[in-house]
Amino acid sequence: MFLTNILLKKAKSKNILVMMESAVSGHQFSMIRERLADKLEVIRFDPFIQRMSLYRERKRLRSLN
Repeated sequence: MFLTNILLKKAKSKNILVMMESAVSGHQFSMIRERLADKLEVIRFDPFIQRMSLYRERKRLRSLN
């Protein structure tokens, strides 16, 4: 391994963009969380059913700087 490969190695980002999905209707939105944090669960207004609903993290979309 060359010294330049070590110097040019990219650092991992601190935050990631994740897809949140409603447990009731399937409505989705994206949210930012820290890479090392636990998976998110949030209670938020669901426009499909016009009530508060539980949203769970479904998948990771991309890394953010």
